[in-house]
Amino acid sequence: MLAWSSELGRTPLARRVLDEPIVAFRKEDGSPVALLDRCAHRLLPLSMGKVVGDTLQCGYHGLRYDATGACVHVPGQSRIPATACVRHFPLVERYGATWIWMGQPDLADSDRIIPVQRFEEDGWAVVWGEYQRHGSHYLNIVENLQDPAHTTFVHPRTIGNPASSDVPILIEEEDDFIVAYRWTVDAEPPPADRANGHFAGLTDRCQRYIFYPPCVSRVDVVTMDAGQQHTESNMDRGLRAYSYKFLTPESDQSTHFFWMHVRNFGVGDAALEARLVAAMSTTFEEDNVVVSAIQREQDATGKRQHTWLAIDTGPTRARRKIEQLAEAELGANAEAKAGLARRVPA
Repeated sequence: MLAWSSELGRTPLARRVLDEPIVAFRKEDGSPVALLDRCAHRLLPLSMGKVVGDTLQCGYHGLRYDATGACVHVPGQSRIPATACVRHFPLVERYGATWIWMGQPDLADSDRIIPVQRFEEDGWAVVWGEYQRHGSHYLNIVENLQDPAHTTFVHPRTIGNPASSDVPILIEEEDDFIVAYRWTVDAEPPPADRANGHFAGLTDRCQRYIFYPPCVSRVDVVTMDAGQQHTESNMDRGLRAYSYKFLTPESDQSTHFFWMHVRNFGVGDAALEARLVAAMSTTFEEDNVVVSAIQREQDATGKRQHTWLAIDTGPTRARRKIEQLAEAELGANAEAKAGLARRVPA
């Protein structure tokens, strides 16, 4: 994910992705464009220029680039050098967000964007969350998002629940995702659920942390009156929310963190939504403090961790799945290069 759709307009937006500078803007018809944020002439960031018609004009000497990255105008001369071009990146808008493909353009496949459950369905509300910048490698954040055990200790004011601290975490793994989950039964609801629901007594609460490699997390949270069967219909009658986090690596030590929340309670209640946004922002900033501190110590020691616990099963599987995907991609690239070498005459 590059940005929320609301972030893109006629003013250039600069954002670093996978350690590459990107500039994005909208053409006059509203369609989004993403280019390498580096003029082909003297390398000034194009984001320091301005949008002119459907082109982006460099703020140094006025070269203009179209949506394909080709220079179409050089002030003072009619000839445009063949080298006057910058890379462009495929973009797709979906779910109120703008998605960028950083690989080979012909391999871009928008069908691989993870679907958002219950998005804009009747009886469900959507919160397009705030953008945050987290000071950590994205894999530390992946591990945090695949770790229900930390919530009791990091988030006691919001989603933490002491009753969950000794409940074992179960792991399920499929080809396309990993799930870490647990049910906490016959327990007092955590502060956030107590404020948002009308529970007469004890509750059953489920947290399902679903990770879609390489960098999308969906946390399903259900809180319902205790004593009911855990069926889909009963869960829908309780407090239910799907909390999405879209992680976009900025560098080896920083990550763009976008979150979206879809819920079945307080629909149309502006005051509740404002409280929810504040609570969620606080929760994710609490995570930011933790993962940023971990990153600093990893940089200082050159180590990821010293000791492994049972609660590390989900995070470790998530990291392993990403490593397997990376190895498969490297193998495919090596095979393609070897095939090309065989076809090229000596």
